[in-house]
Amino acid sequence: MKVLRTPDERFKDLPGYPFAPHYVEVPDEDGGSLRMHYVDEGPRDGGVVLLLHGEPTWSFLYRKMIPIIAKAGFRVLAPDLVGFGKSDKPASRNDYTLERHVAWTMSWLTKVNIKGITLFCQDWGGVIGLRLVAAKPQLFDRVVAGNTGLATGDYPMPDAFKQWQQYSREVPVFDVGTIMRLSTTQPFRINPGKPYPDEVIAAYDAPYPDESYKEGARIFPSLVPTTPDNPSTVANREAWKSLEAFTKPFLTAFSDNDAITHGGERILQGKIPGTKGQPHTTIKDAGHFLQEDKGEELAALVVEFIARTPA
Repeated sequence: MKVLRTPDERFKDLPGYPFAPHYVEVPDEDGGSLRMHYVDEGPRDGGVVLLLHGEPTWSFLYRKMIPIIAKAGFRVLAPDLVGFGKSDKPASRNDYTLERHVAWTMSWLTKVNIKGITLFCQDWGGVIGLRLVAAKPQLFDRVVAGNTGLATGDYPMPDAFKQWQQYSREVPVFDVGTIMRLSTTQPFRINPGKPYPDEVIAAYDAPYPDESYKEGARIFPSLVPTTPDNPSTVANREAWKSLEAFTKPFLTAFSDNDAITHGGERILQGKIPGTKGQPHTTIKDAGHFLQEDKGEELAALVVEFIARTPA
């Protein structure tokens, strides 16, 4: 497959993102390899917190959370999924499937050799992350899920999501910075008229020098199983069988301003035994990307959850 790699100079002087880069090579499932980037902060001997992002974001989304969790004594890892951030980007949208994303991220997880993991996952970070938990539950001590789920195509998806699928595939210019600006509550709903910082918009645009780098971001929404005949429906159903036996602590922290995943926490709470008795919370005044809106609050929640649920 043809692979693109974003030049390093596009990532210079990003606001609030001083983290040293780390890389591993993973099989591309097509006879070659792909370079995956990840952040690795905090003490190497600390308990592991894994932060998985969604689409069209990258580990920059976790810049507010990483220092707080690391300062609390934990080792924090935040990879860039293939097609995003500083990771390699296959140039054809046909190179991306949900099963490949799971395999790529599982290969990364194996390479970095971590266990005793507390997972925080949002958006596609949950679609992939929950598959990892289902496949390797022994590696995970607890999970925090925000604005995410694991669809099987057996139930109708919100119209807003179907519109997002079509938009992301067909819009001539997939403007990542603007998408992020419109998907958060800060500052527009809370501080109307206050401009979103240009340097933050630029950081979300940084991985994509031009439209050719965005095929992974564009096709991601369409990979979600929305019909029973989706290629990943069977695998997701099997994953649910494992999740329905997951008794380790599982917390939901969805936001109050997300039309895409609204109500999805009830599905997780109704099916996963580890959710029972947990202090599930709603993050107030936050949009789909609640890490951008309420990153500090989420980081404190993760640290408290770990303290309250020792392995």
